[in-house]
Amino acid sequence: MTPDGEEAHRVEGFLGVDDLLAQLELGLGKVLLRREKFGEAEKRFRAVAETSKDPETAAEATYWAGVAAYKASQDGAKLKETFQALEKKFPSSPWAKKAVVWSG
Repeated sequence: MTPDGEEAHRVEGFLGVDDLLAQLELGLGKVLLRREKFGEAEKRFRAVAETSKDPETAAEATYWAGVAAYKASQDGAKLKETFQALEKKFPSSPWAKKAVVWSG
């Protein structure tokens, strides 16, 4: 939840400790993104992307890290780099499919 009570991230069902912690970090990153703390958000997302053992969580974190990097810099190359990373590491992920618009 954001400080004003809006839902920032939702996870349903049981998660083990490591997966739950990764999802909490994703949620915190999304709150920071909404608060326009792009650098802090990107750091959280990148940490999840690098440490999560779950490929879907890592792919989502990679996607949001790219969004945060773009928002901080307004450099479209950040989005293209993110698409390329997703395509390389997680080609069948829904996050790679969402990022395909950044390919060109």
